[in-house]
Amino acid sequence: MKNVILFLFFSYIALGGSTALPQDTLRISVRHALTKQAIPGATILLVGTSIGAATDTAGFTQMKLPPSGPYRLRISAVGFQSIHHTIASPGTDTLQALLDPSVEALEEITVSSTRSGRSVADEPTRVEVIDGEELDEKANMQPANIAVILRESPGIQVQQTSVTSANATFRIQGLDGRYTQLLQDGLPLYSGFSSGLSLMQVPPLNLKQVELVKGCQSTLYGSGAIAGLVNLVTKEPTRERDLSFLINGTTAFGLDLNAYYAQRNEKVGLTFYATRNLQRVYDVNNDQFSDLPQTARTTIQPKFFWYPNATTTVSAGIIWVNEHRIGGYLPSIRSEPTTGYTEANDSRRLATQFRLEKRFSNDALLTIKNSYSRFKRAIVLPNYRFDGLQQSSFSEVSYFKHQKKTDWIAGLNVWTDAFQIEIPPTILGISSIYHQAIVGVFLQNTLTLSDQFSLETGLRADAVTTTVSGAASSRPKLFLLPRFSLLYHASAHWTSRLGGGLGYKAPTIFTEDAERMSFQNVNLRSISNDQTESSMGLNWDINYRTELGDKTTLSINQLFFYTQLNRLTVLSTSGLAAFRTANGHLSTRGFETNVRLVYHDIHGFLGYSFIDTKRQYDNLTGMLPLTAKHRLYFTTLYETEKLKTGFEAFYSGTQQRTNGTSTPAYWTFGYMIERKWSFGHNTKGSIFINFENFFDVRQSRFEPLVNGTITQPNFVTDIYAPTDGRIINGGIKLKL
Repeated sequence: MKNVILFLFFSYIALGGSTALPQDTLRISVRHALTKQAIPGATILLVGTSIGAATDTAGFTQMKLPPSGPYRLRISAVGFQSIHHTIASPGTDTLQALLDPSVEALEEITVSSTRSGRSVADEPTRVEVIDGEELDEKANMQPANIAVILRESPGIQVQQTSVTSANATFRIQGLDGRYTQLLQDGLPLYSGFSSGLSLMQVPPLNLKQVELVKGCQSTLYGSGAIAGLVNLVTKEPTRERDLSFLINGTTAFGLDLNAYYAQRNEKVGLTFYATRNLQRVYDVNNDQFSDLPQTARTTIQPKFFWYPNATTTVSAGIIWVNEHRIGGYLPSIRSEPTTGYTEANDSRRLATQFRLEKRFSNDALLTIKNSYSRFKRAIVLPNYRFDGLQQSSFSEVSYFKHQKKTDWIAGLNVWTDAFQIEIPPTILGISSIYHQAIVGVFLQNTLTLSDQFSLETGLRADAVTTTVSGAASSRPKLFLLPRFSLLYHASAHWTSRLGGGLGYKAPTIFTEDAERMSFQNVNLRSISNDQTESSMGLNWDINYRTELGDKTTLSINQLFFYTQLNRLTVLSTSGLAAFRTANGHLSTRGFETNVRLVYHDIHGFLGYSFIDTKRQYDNLTGMLPLTAKHRLYFTTLYETEKLKTGFEAFYSGTQQRTNGTSTPAYWTFGYMIERKWSFGHNTKGSIFINFENFFDVRQSRFEPLVNGTITQPNFVTDIYAPTDGRIINGGIKLKL
């Protein structure tokens, strides 16, 4: 844990027409050192006396001091490290103290997805946070992408969509990936045409935390936040330099090289993240077809920070990714004379991010942010090529105001999305498919009703226009989206949340079915402005947390959920596939149970999810295919200053295939160990090894993954179990 950070600065107070505070009155502001959010209930004590004060909900207080100094103050708050500070005299300015969270209170993390500036425990909306320590553990298992982070979270299923190229998406509570928003620092970057590759192209080494919000979040995030959202929060620079490296190799012929640098001074800061991920084609079942594709990917993410004054922060960054991925018949991939089936994905991403935050003396915050994404991808199959270019942008202006009993946030955002197919210029040139624009306004209020109850309510209005090439223009569609979340503090140990709202998904051609078909024989221009999906959902959870003794804590969370999707967009099954609106609805209901026990240096976690997703449309009944009703995850971790070791077990119940039959259930097990060391004061390192799926459970043990000839193979369409089997990886970390 780094030393306590204390920034003290004096700012001239311009109180037009008012009288300055007397010299024996000290005005103090206490804030979180990392997030700069107010810390209510912090205590300030004049050492050696009984004189003290406590901050209000805005993090401010004032206290009268004896007429002569100097004064030594002790500033403390529950969950934060205490600090001492000496001043000669109170003066007329405000003393600002920034407190670091204590080691024991790392779970009380301030979340950014809800924008209320509250901790997880005090936020009316249920938020799950995967913190830096857990991300570091997951990086030992798979430093190339974030798939393992989501796959091992209860209620989330990572669904592979291609046997040969290992493309994948993820589902929350049984709903397709298009109903969940994947964000980075609150900005949309990974959706649409890139959704089948996004999980595989986002490396985790520069992440500070991952925030999971399950259930409708349409007030702040609009279209596509029906099942929830995943917000990837990146690290910010600190005054202490962070220079780290990670090298990882696997028994499946994979190699990962990662480098991260961050540092700031008084006015500027910089983070720079670069990765190179290589994977040779890998065939674990010896059928001469790839179980892991041959992949070469380069990622570069520089981000610049400017701090013109103590109340303003400006950041701007770029994300550049270039990847070549090819799977299929091994001799053909290796350029041997034999001709066989291959499937290639060549993709290039260029994205920009901009954010300006300005804090005001009346405890208000103005935020301006923008992102632009240009994603180009070519899918190449024998006798078929699909070249697409998706360009999207997001701009938002929001204003946050904190008051004694309530927080307000209001804003306006504009989202644009355009997709075109690039055909060789000698034929038709560039063919535009659609252009979409969404203009939304939103208002959210978080109200402290009493010491026991907090209520969060929100309303959003969106105007959606989808223009399809070759079709007549249509008028914008208007959507009103209310949402609420109620938090009840029953006691120091028990809390409960109840939330719900309406949501929608704007028309899209990027569905799991279309991705699985590589968009071949799909009439993309069949999408229309009328094909907008809608939803209503409800979540209720109960939380229990207690301390069982010295350094022993137990926490239990029980979540119940229900979501109904109406006006589903599906693909027709005859002839040239076309998008249409299904007759009926789809519903998902169930519960999640999460138990966490910490005993000294041992951490144990048990997660179980029951998901019942039913189709009730187009004369289809029964469970949604490839959705496991029962999933269980268990992990233990033992960590000391020198050693980290953990064991995990994962169970997936039976799933329904598209033909109505059932798949077998299966267990997978893993084990990881890491040894740490230090060289002097600044250099630290570790060596790790991870045994993933060490009993070699894979779908090819249950059934063949491919039949037919090498030029016209028939691949299994339902992927329900791992295809790559047992993989051992190991590497080294250095922090200089």
